[in-house]
Amino acid sequence: MAELQNPNHHIALFKGKAIRKAIQKKEWWFSILDIIGVLTDSPQPKTYWAKMKERDEALAQPFPFWEQLKMPAEDGKMRETDCANTEGILRIIQSIPSPKAEPLKRWLAKVGYERMQEIENPELATKRTRLLYKLKGYPDNWIEKRMRGIAIREELTDEWQRRGAEHERDYEILTTEISKATFGITPSEYKKIKGLKRHNLRDHMDDFELILTMLGERTTTEIHRTKDSQGVSRLKDDARVGGQIAGTARKQIERKIGRSVVSSSNFLRHQDQKKMR
Repeated sequence: MAELQNPNHHIALFKGKAIRKAIQKKEWWFSILDIIGVLTDSPQPKTYWAKMKERDEALAQPFPFWEQLKMPAEDGKMRETDCANTEGILRIIQSIPSPKAEPLKRWLAKVGYERMQEIENPELATKRTRLLYKLKGYPDNWIEKRMRGIAIREELTDEWQRRGAEHERDYEILTTEISKATFGITPSEYKKIKGLKRHNLRDHMDDFELILTMLGERTTTEIHRTKDSQGVSRLKDDARVGGQIAGTARKQIERKIGRSVVSSSNFLRHQDQKKMR
């Protein structure tokens, strides 16, 4: 599948356990199964959730408490996932007897407050992302490129939304088109080369890979605006051209440096090497 690189999808941690969350309607929506797993320590949160819906008719059908959103699954693909906003999650928490309920409520309140801050001051979200990379051990010069790449990606996806991309699948198709034209491979093939599974592909790119990705996406954005393209079919044509321009630059670089720009190296190996020193 295409690497979405969607800044609206995140993994949060509560007491060391992952909770998937996504921005929908300018607020956080959380994976219900992840929340149930945290509260119950159940190895089968899906079964627990199914029994909850059987017992409570109000939870049996989506709306108003929950709905399905696409989130990254264990296999790395985007799959429909039962999700709820903070209000809905609080409703579900009330139905689960757990000593973790109160700490989780406080955690949800904090997450919601931070989101409100970021809506009022988008620069805060950028600062938090930059700090997160810093804490993970990424060098400053790489972080600068990554942050610029995120901004360029957001600008591109905003154009796609305005010009007719309505579904996650549309974004996958367009992203794949740029990647194939730029690097000669799809994002899923790229991840295999780097030995990645659920990881974010761009978090494991080196300077050349990031720069060429930015070139392909920034060029595609400008082509959309110049041609005033509308509809996924025309956006796809533009994406191919934008990627081809970056692909031409890649081939010229490879001829001069005598090696492929597409690298199997990833940040995980880099970290392992540092630990061994």
